[in-house]
Formats: sequence, structure tokens, C-alpha cells
Amino acid sequence: MNGSRIAAVGHYQPARVLTNEDLAGMVDTSDEWIRSRVGIRTRHIAGPDEPVDELAAHAAAKALAAAGLTPADIDLVLVATSTAIDRSPNTAARVAARLGVPQPAAMDINVVCAGFTHALATADHTVRAGAATRALIIGADKMSDVTDWSDRTTCVLVGDGAGAAVVEACAPGERPGIGPVLWGSVPEMGHAVRIEGTPPRFAQEGQSVYRWATTRLPSIARSACEKAGIAPEDLAAVVLHQANLRIIEPLAQKLGAVNAVVARDVTESGNTSAASIPLALSKLVERGEITAGDPVLLFGFGGNLSYAGQVVRCP
Repeated sequence: MNGSRIAAVGHYQPARVLTNEDLAGMVDTSDEWIRSRVGIRTRHIAGPDEPVDELAAHAAAKALAAAGLTPADIDLVLVATSTAIDRSPNTAARVAARLGVPQPAAMDINVVCAGFTHALATADHTVRAGAATRALIIGADKMSDVTDWSDRTTCVLVGDGAGAAVVEACAPGERPGIGPVLWGSVPEMGHAVRIEGTPPRFAQEGQSVYRWATTRLPSIARSACEKAGIAPEDLAAVVLHQANLRIIEPLAQKLGAVNAVVARDVTESGNTSAASIPLALSKLVERGEITAGDPVLLFGFGGNLSYAGQVVRCP
């Protein structure tokens, strides 16, 4: 019941980089049009032989190595994804098999772009309850598999990748490193972001999502800070779902995190759905832009018009 903390993070992106100029040769668009509307310059695209569980396993292996742990130290694997093709074995079980995790509880969590922060909260609750001691939490999506590459309104947004975190129980007397989650959804507007059909295709009502994100979410993000007992101006970093620079920057500004580093990984990675938050967080840690113990707001939002946010301490 002492709480949990993030021990280490890691990320992985496929080697292939798709630029705005490349997209201009595929659909009626341009570098200027894309940058001015969503702020994206490049994105990474996985090949046909790189399934979601492979992306996830690469990121998880890096997080394990950074934590100085082995697969045998893990007893829970949670994978946040909405682009897994197969129903069973689930992605978490496949990741565990790739890594050699011996007997974990293994579950997928599909809350689309808010998946990682939902999974992180689930791991925190599980560790607090004593049902797990160390967990691998992974956000991984292969959005290129569900994209209509002839639709310029959506194909310019997406990228593939994975990010992971190792979550473990705090030592007795140690302050929790993962704050209380604030989560919820707007079910009646769930149609605004969709991955539906056969084959499944990503679609969204961009203006509705933009209005919701920039008007409703700032107060929810502030409430997540309040639950953690942290004022926005005391945050070292803000890592929002990397949906669109025109959403990230106004939301961060309205939050009032005036001293925080604001993650803008969307510019080089695109919208990687559930991968976007751990991917951006891992890069901030890798570059030394935040240091151990720094308070960081993680806030996911998107599909189902779901949201989940919590303040964590940087590993």
C-alpha cells in the first residue's frame, strides 16, 4: 500500500521515415499545408513484417535494461494498443513471449490515444493492492495499418512506434512516484474518433475533437495536478498526447505550466496514438531535459473521447 513509481522508460521507432514531401507525392498536400495545420514534419512507418508486438517488445526491452532488470523480474504486462490485428494471443502475451517473461498476468488495454495513461493507472492500482510487484507498461500502435493513405486529412497525421515504462512498488516510507489518476470519457461523442470497418480505418471529426481538447481539457488537466497536490507552475514537464501541435500548445498554455518543458515529439513522430506519451517521455529523459524526481504531468486523450492524467516523478 506504499504506492508505486516508474523505475525506467524506453522507446522504439521503425527505421523508415516518411516526410511531408513524401506525402505530397502520394496525396494532394504539401509540407506547408501539413506544418501549418498540425505541426508535423516527419513520422516513422513500420514495415509489413513489423507487427505491433514487435514494436512493443523493442521498447519494453529498453525500459527493462534501463531499470537493470530481467524479464524474470516482471509479473504483470499491460499493453495499450488499438491496432492489434489478432484477438488472441493478445499483444501483451506476445510481448511476454518475445521477451521471455515467465508467468505474467498479460492484458491489452484499448483506450486508443489515452491508453497508456489508463494502463499506467491500472498498474499503479494493481501494485498498491499487492497483486503485482513489477510491471511492464507499454503503449504501442501501428497506425499505418489502419490508415487510408488516399485521405489527406488523416494520412498526414499518423506514425508508428512504442514506448514503455517499468513500474514497481515504492520502498517503505518512500513517497509515491505515480499520483492519483483523473480519468473519464464523453461516450455520446465517442464517434468523433473512430477505427472501424473491415478492414478497419482511422477517421475523425477534426473540428469537434479540436474544440473539445482546447476548451474542456485544460480544466481537467489542472484537476489532475490538484489531485497530486502539485500546482501547474511547479511542473517540470508536460507530456500530452501528441495529437497535433495546434492542440498541444494551447492546452499547455491554458493549463498554466509556465515553467515546464512541453513535449512536442509530434513534430518528428506524428500521432502514434497510445505510444505517443511514453515515446515523448522517454525522449525527454534520454536527452536530459528532465531529471530524476521531477514532477511531470502525463495526460492522454482521444478515442472514445476518453481522457486520463496523472502526475508522475521522473525516473
